[in-house]
Amino acid sequence: MPIYLPEATKTSTEALTPRQIVAALDKYVIGQGAAKRAVAIALRNRTRRQKLAPELAEEIAPKNILMIGPTGVGKTEIARRLARLAQSPFVKVEASKFTEVGYVGRDVESMVRDLVELGVDMVRGERLEEVRSKAAQNAEERLLDILLPPTRAATDQDLPSVPDQQNQTRERFREQLRGGRLDSRMVELEVREKGFPSFEIIAGSSVEEVDINLKDMLPGLFQGKTKKRKMKVPEALQYLGQEEEQKLIDMDSVARTAVERVEQAGIIFIDEIDKIAGREGGHGPDVSREGVQRDILPIVEGTTVNSKYGMVRTDHILFIAAGAFHVSKPSDLIPELQGRFPIRVELDALGKDEFVRILTEPRSALVKQYMALMETEGIELSFTDDAIHRIADFATIVNERTENIGARRLHTVMEKLLDEISFEGPDLRDKRVIIDDAYVTRMLADIVKNDDLSRYIL
Repeated sequence: MPIYLPEATKTSTEALTPRQIVAALDKYVIGQGAAKRAVAIALRNRTRRQKLAPELAEEIAPKNILMIGPTGVGKTEIARRLARLAQSPFVKVEASKFTEVGYVGRDVESMVRDLVELGVDMVRGERLEEVRSKAAQNAEERLLDILLPPTRAATDQDLPSVPDQQNQTRERFREQLRGGRLDSRMVELEVREKGFPSFEIIAGSSVEEVDINLKDMLPGLFQGKTKKRKMKVPEALQYLGQEEEQKLIDMDSVARTAVERVEQAGIIFIDEIDKIAGREGGHGPDVSREGVQRDILPIVEGTTVNSKYGMVRTDHILFIAAGAFHVSKPSDLIPELQGRFPIRVELDALGKDEFVRILTEPRSALVKQYMALMETEGIELSFTDDAIHRIADFATIVNERTENIGARRLHTVMEKLLDEISFEGPDLRDKRVIIDDAYVTRMLADIVKNDDLSRYIL
């Protein structure tokens, strides 16, 4: 699942010390100090490497990280926030989605291709910001040409007053356009149809290769036909602006920059890596586990992957793997793959104290989210300290009695707690609602007491 990130700037990441990186992560993830320190050091080492001589920098491989801990303790969130902080291309994949080459399933190289696509989108977005004002000017001129086509008399050298009149009229139209007085007017534009021919992919062939080769063999097939379409002035201005933006962007330069950024600053988060670890007592190689590990190994070790934007080297991409390792353990991974994750960090299970902090401390804490949601209905929702501690108590109890799903339990508990208010919110006369200990007990106590009921509802 690719995650889109803001514009990349070198100065911000270079200025961050490991201590500042941990402090920034503390705003979103509670606890897990060891994991935060590990990723902060890995990120800082990447910055240090970029300052070295090219010959030495090429030899320094990233220190990949293996996070070990139960579900819902913040493994994914730490990696996601780190990438957002570093403003790096970041993609999260699940190891269980991949299968050994020759079997039905996703090809392991697709994780690198996804990362490159994300890198291209990031660089294209940055270039769009650079050319947006120029594109808007060009689009405005094109639209004025449509609204006020140049007359033949305007090109006649014997009538010098006509061009002046034409320019004055054009400027009046420009003022009306910018003032919004032409918004209801219809114009006719030549637009390109976005129709794609349908074709069948032969089983066993790589979709990536089909995509590359088909566009090379049939360049005119994907261009799309043009047709005339009527639209209002604001829509026409937006369409022309997009066309002008695409004209001003050099996609070859975008692709080169994106590939370089992915190679030097990309982060791939491989979740559920414990699901492909071999179990003890197994006999012979396991297609869905050991085979996938052997396919992932060259990607992590450093190889070259073919993408439609060119060849991509994975030598300096940072890999962060994570797994609960309930049934298996890290030593069940094949030795070669173990050696490629030299940094091991164990994340702690969450208890009541952490739940209280999760509910209140982060910038986007759950309590703040629900208060903001209810505020859209005009409802002033507030939580007492006793209520928050009670919610944390119930979440801890349910995690202990049933399956421990960490902080995700809080989402379930909060939804059940605020079920009535969420449903009746628009019709409530009293728009001020206080959630206290008594309210939490009334809504949740019976469910928590009944083990069978809590297994289904919480």
